[in-house]
Amino acid sequence: MKAPAFAYVKPASLAETFELIERYGEEARLLAGGQSLVAALNMRLAAPRVLIDIGGLREFAGINVMEGTLAIGALTRHRDVERSPEIARHLPLLHQALPHVAHAAVRNRGTFGGSIAFADPAAELPACSLALDAKFLIASKERARRVAAREFFKGLYETAMEPGEILLAGEFPVLESGYRSAFQELARRHGDYAIVGLAAHGRLANGVLSDVRLAYFGVGATPVLARNAAAAFEGKAFSDAAVSAAQAALEHDLEPSDDIHHSAAAKMHLARVLTGRVMAQLAGAER
Repeated sequence: MKAPAFAYVKPASLAETFELIERYGEEARLLAGGQSLVAALNMRLAAPRVLIDIGGLREFAGINVMEGTLAIGALTRHRDVERSPEIARHLPLLHQALPHVAHAAVRNRGTFGGSIAFADPAAELPACSLALDAKFLIASKERARRVAAREFFKGLYETAMEPGEILLAGEFPVLESGYRSAFQELARRHGDYAIVGLAAHGRLANGVLSDVRLAYFGVGATPVLARNAAAAFEGKAFSDAAVSAAQAALEHDLEPSDDIHHSAAAKMHLARVLTGRVMAQLAGAER
């Protein structure tokens, strides 16, 4: 199937981009890496009148570290995040997660901002952003604002972005001393969207865990921060008892639904399995 006819324009500045968005409104779609949008066009799931290609706004690509914050420009390619020594050093959770994002060909074109703004509930980067307590820099013609990841993902493919706004960057606190990250997902094949995944971040000091954040994906309309499961590890050493308590607590955190491949019960079971595996990884107690 081929995409429906559309006009194409490539603005040279952010100001021009906002003018085009204002002119065409809901009839326009922004094109960055295009790894989700082009597929939707070809399947006739999207039929915009105009594609606004923002790929030339290279000032919104790149990785910068300053004053305890690492910023990833929205147009930064997945491959650049995956290969970045700054990411490996300051955000090891993203470094672990990126090889699981689709396939190399997709990572060569897909963008960080595209993944966040598309907000697929089975995608890796939204969950990692939630686990790391990131903020997103969003701008419109009139103003710029920052939205915390925990407030950004509103529903299935729905975010806190308002009409006329563009995602410009993600801002992450750099890794603090004593903190660790762990990531795993279960998928039918490598490169597929996850059936269930877990991004974890927390502090380990003298064998005791604290400030644990567990962000599950593939189990709801948005990535889910499992506060009850995380509380089971607070102030405790990693143990089978703590894992069992966290697994039980997931009943209060997750509400997976059936899909064409897996039942809600199967997804909950897999979430419990990942809880044990990922927390063992986080605590350095892998068996």
